[in-house]
Amino acid sequence: MAAAVLLVFGRGVVVDGGHYCLPAAGVARVKAAAEYVAGQEYATPPRIVFSGGWGEASTGAPAPPEGYREGDLMVRLARDQGLHEHAELRAETRSRSTLENLVHAAADGLLTGFTFSATSPLGLVTHAWHLPRVRYLAGKVLGLRGAALLDIPATGPDAAGPWFAPGAAHLSARLCFAGTRDSDRLLRRERRLVAGVRRAQRLMGLGRFE
Repeated sequence: MAAAVLLVFGRGVVVDGGHYCLPAAGVARVKAAAEYVAGQEYATPPRIVFSGGWGEASTGAPAPPEGYREGDLMVRLARDQGLHEHAELRAETRSRSTLENLVHAAADGLLTGFTFSATSPLGLVTHAWHLPRVRYLAGKVLGLRGAALLDIPATGPDAAGPWFAPGAAHLSARLCFAGTRDSDRLLRRERRLVAGVRRAQRLMGLGRFE
């Protein structure tokens, strides 16, 4: 069965000549969502939730102005490509990390009214290297696992993943978040994890942790 809801994870915002825009990897994720919808037959239009605020959780960068956060820019691109004619487009723009993508999408009611199962899965749109971590966190936050989640991998830019080993990031998440499914506790633990990542990034001069 086709996924009636797709959750698209942001990949940051870049500033080019004073203009805020999506990086190529973010564009690739919007394209993956559009291609998935185009390949399905729906009785009613699916909902696509574009989730992302900015990468402050790992870099300390200031938030983009209202209307120019990851979710906003992804919706704008999707509309430019005509996707609004085939799907209901929503944006979540508070998140600063993958965990927050899931927590805020649920808290803001963007997944409300849908029951996810093997016959009606939640579509996860991101790059393949990111999917194991997303699936683990979806289990923690949403209580969804296995066939209730459908992988919709983006291709092209960022296919190889970030500077750190994605498997190591997934393992660190499992260790950090073990033993609880409470959203507030998960977010507190993430803040401690991110503080350590920031220190490592400053020392090594490296980029964003997702």
